[in-house]
Amino acid sequence: MPRRSQRTNSLKKIKKRLPGGLYVIHYKKEEPSSAICAECKKHLHGVASGSFTDVKNAPRSKKKPTRLYGGNLCAACTKNKISQEIFQKKR
Repeated sequence: MPRRSQRTNSLKKIKKRLPGGLYVIHYKKEEPSSAICAECKKHLHGVASGSFTDVKNAPRSKKKPTRLYGGNLCAACTKNKISQEIFQKKR
């Protein structure tokens, strides 16, 4: 029976064969996926990815860009959105 902390679906279960022929189960945390753009679904550069504690302990400048829509939209989508807003204000 696994320990109580290992009885969760958030851990990957990997079967390993030992030299004596026995199989054991190793528990491995899943790697978090990288941040994606909300509009075009591309990978966001400059946004920290990793475990929660790694991101939490990182300095603020490493977590996400400090520009408008930083950490939510990629640079191209941000440029399009800002140009659309400026165009609508001129009308």
